[in-house]
Amino acid sequence: MDPADFMRLAIEQAREGIAAGQTPFGAVVVRGDEVIAAAHNTVWRDTDPTAHAEVNAIRRAAHRLATIALRECTIFSTCEPCPMCLAAIHWSKIERVVFGARIADAAAAAFHELQLGARELAAMGGSPLRVDSALLEAECRELFEAWKNAARSATY
Repeated sequence: MDPADFMRLAIEQAREGIAAGQTPFGAVVVRGDEVIAAAHNTVWRDTDPTAHAEVNAIRRAAHRLATIALRECTIFSTCEPCPMCLAAIHWSKIERVVFGARIADAAAAAFHELQLGARELAAMGGSPLRVDSALLEAECRELFEAWKNAARSATY
């Protein structure tokens, strides 16, 4: 599969989350061409501030593969991972993160983001994580507008 196809799956996850009254974030963990896990944000459903799409996808992938070390995996996220999610990605030993929209886009949609870029944070922490950005960026940014129009959940 093309990397854009994986991001489209993450976008689909985000749209499912919006429809379910959640916030506009989706993530997919892949190994090679195989989708290991896909998830959307469930913060409001689970009453859990850590239930971000990336963390949910990592949890599912670790469970499916029966390991906490997700080596040789890539995570595709509709938005630049926040510091919590980036740390979870690092701790899970995922090798690469690819994101669409930027943290600044989430902040512009009224999410209370820490304004720390994923690439810079990984470098500051000495993480071997490879961080790639702007894959289907416009489509991922449009999720914020779709979420606002749905008006089914609040920011956090």
